[in-house]
Amino acid sequence: MRRPVRKLGRALLVAVVALAGAAGSPMSVHAAVSVVDDAGRTVTLARPAERVISLAPHATELVYAAGGGARLVGAVSYSDYPPQANALPRVGSNSALDLERIVALRPDLIVVWRHGNDTRQIDKLRALGIALFVSEPHKVDDVATNLERLGILLGSERTADAAAQRYRGEIARLRGRYAARPVVSVFYQVWDRPLLTLNGAHIVSDAIALCGGRNVFGELAARVPTVSVEAVVAANPEAIVTSAKGATAPSADAPLPDLARWRAWPGMTAVTRGNLFAIDGDLINRPGPRLAQGIEALCQDLDTARARRPAAGAGGASGMH
Repeated sequence: MRRPVRKLGRALLVAVVALAGAAGSPMSVHAAVSVVDDAGRTVTLARPAERVISLAPHATELVYAAGGGARLVGAVSYSDYPPQANALPRVGSNSALDLERIVALRPDLIVVWRHGNDTRQIDKLRALGIALFVSEPHKVDDVATNLERLGILLGSERTADAAAQRYRGEIARLRGRYAARPVVSVFYQVWDRPLLTLNGAHIVSDAIALCGGRNVFGELAARVPTVSVEAVVAANPEAIVTSAKGATAPSADAPLPDLARWRAWPGMTAVTRGNLFAIDGDLINRPGPRLAQGIEALCQDLDTARARRPAAGAGGASGMH
C-alpha cells in the first residue's frame, strides 16, 4: 500500500536530533572516507558507515556483496537477496518511502536509486544532513565500481574489492566470448501495457551490446520510452527479450509482461524463428553482482537466435539488421 508523504512531525524531529547526536559522538577513531557517487556528488563520512539503509533491491545486494550486510538496518520492499535481507526492517517501497521510519533508524549512510526513488523524498532526506550514496550503474562495468566505492564507505575494502574483481572476471569472460559475434537486433520489452522498452543509456542495453546484440530502440531519448506495436513490427527485431518471474513474485493486479501477443505478427523475424526469450528479472534488471548471470543467460539466448538463422543459400532473410 502506497504511504502518502507527510510533513515532518514531532517524532521525526526527535529522531533527527538523536541522529545528529549520534553522528557527532566520538565513537570511533577511524579516518574520514570519501567517494564520488553515480550522480557525480562527493559523499564524505567522518568514519566508515555503521548504520546503512538501502532504498533499492539492487543496492541491498551491492551492500551485502561489498561486506556491509551486518550494517544494514533497513531496506525497501523486494529486497530479497541474499536471503538474510528478508529479515531487514522495511522502510517503504522504491517510490513511497517511510521518512519517519528511515530517520528513526538513525542511518549514517543511505544508498539511493535516483531513477527509482521519489526525488522529493530523497531531497527531504538530503536536507536532514544524512549522507546519501546514489547507485545508478549505466554500464555493465559500473557494478564493480559501485562495489569498490561502497567498500570504502563501509570500511570493508578487502571484501568489496574481491567481489569487484570476481565480477570483472565474469564480465571479461562473457565479453571475450560473445561481443564480436554476428550482430542480433533485439527488442527488449520492459512492460506489456503500455509497451515499454529501454534506450541505449540503460545498463540492459549495454548488456545487449556485450552479447553482440543491438538495441533497436537504443537511439530514443527517453530512458524508458513507450513504443507502439507498429514501431516494433517495423523494426523487425531478430529477437525479443523480456524479464520473467524470478525471486520476486508479481502482484495479482500487476502481472509480468507477456510475449504471447507477438505471435499475432508471424511475419516478424523473431516470431518466425521462435526467438521470444524470457530471463529471470532478478538477474537482468538489478544492476548488482548477479547481473553477470543475467548477461550470460542473455548471451546464450542471442546465440540461440544466431543458430536459428537460415543456412547460406537456403533462401530467406539473413536476420542481420
